[in-house]
Amino acid sequence: MVDKITPTDPRIQFKTANLNGVTYSYILAEPEGKAVDTIFLIHGWPDLALGWRYQIPLLLSLNLRVVVPNMMGYAGTDAPDSPTYYTFKRASDDIAALASHLSLSSIILGGHDWGGAVVFRVALHHPSLIRAIFTICTPFTPPRSTYTPATVLPNFKYQLHLASGEVEKVISGPAKIREFLNGMYGGRTANKKPMFSVSHGVHFENLEGIGPSPLLQKEEMDYYVEAYSRNGLHGPLNWYRTGELNFEDEKGLVAFWDEGGKLEIPVLYVAGTRDSALPPSLGKGMGRYCGELRKAEVEAGHWALWEKPGEVNALVGEWLRDVVLVEKKEAKSSL
Repeated sequence: MVDKITPTDPRIQFKTANLNGVTYSYILAEPEGKAVDTIFLIHGWPDLALGWRYQIPLLLSLNLRVVVPNMMGYAGTDAPDSPTYYTFKRASDDIAALASHLSLSSIILGGHDWGGAVVFRVALHHPSLIRAIFTICTPFTPPRSTYTPATVLPNFKYQLHLASGEVEKVISGPAKIREFLNGMYGGRTANKKPMFSVSHGVHFENLEGIGPSPLLQKEEMDYYVEAYSRNGLHGPLNWYRTGELNFEDEKGLVAFWDEGGKLEIPVLYVAGTRDSALPPSLGKGMGRYCGELRKAEVEAGHWALWEKPGEVNALVGEWLRDVVLVEKKEAKSSL
């Protein structure tokens, strides 16, 4: 059994901070000994800070301070109506502000799903802040000189439905939110039909009677339902309405990558073999953009953090010990 935190775990504290005029909630976990470094973990959709429950104990065992924000729109963090609050640039600035709030000048970053995309953008917008990055399922893609919607790819067609405004109208109230989350996290109808597909989005006709998620225990699902019931799904779905906004924000960064620029920090990318939204093939070209890249793969779908926590933790732990934390020890010994 892989150790994991619970919503009432004494190893974590729930904190809030005002960051650039918006209230964020976040989990703070301090190691028993002196912290050797601080790692921020960034979740994606439709997840919460608690999505990193299997990884926090591992990171604490490495004497890392762990900070896990609920991203814009989620749980106790504010959920503004406008998509302008949900861009990569805004998220990057807010993460940098949280680091400053905690008096940190350097952090390690981990991300999954949208959080994986965000952590790479933090490194672009605040390069001096980031020591190393790992992502689960999400590869790096550089800023582009022309705007092409992600939805041209067949595995991203679901994003059209999520951005349409229809989903939050139907998925409203605790009962519907519970059905939706059970379906998103692997629940099926009695005749084994899914509630979600990457080629369509949410199959409303399969909501009623959806079975329980095999990935969350009842206490965890209750926590998720309560958190999502606070502000509904409009805020989290705003992340899917930021494509052109992100493109405009990144126009000034294109030349660096076109001229052969690279992320010159340690990067670990762990793909999920069965991830239909973010298949491993999307990460094939990452070596061109990452100067110190390690790639790995686990036999899992999109929820690899929960499906194969032992394997994911082994890969992340090995990379941290062998690459990231050892570099810090070597730097200290040379002083």
